[in-house]
Amino acid sequence: MPIFEYACHDCGREFEVLVRASAVPQCPHCASTQLDKKLSTFATGSGRPEPMPAMGACGSCGHPDGPGACAYS
Repeated sequence: MPIFEYACHDCGREFEVLVRASAVPQCPHCASTQLDKKLSTFATGSGRPEPMPAMGACGSCGHPDGPGACAYS
């Protein structure tokens, strides 16, 4: 299943979602199906894994909805 990026017409939020070929994606915030598919970029690398940065205090992860909105809070 590919990961697609969308922008919701109703609430304006942007999100990524795994989509099956027969599924109709919906916004995880407002459940709207009025979405714009965004152009995604892909990552390239040297082939060797880089260490993950340590998680900072709440609000430092850069979540677009602000402090306390991410899944790690």
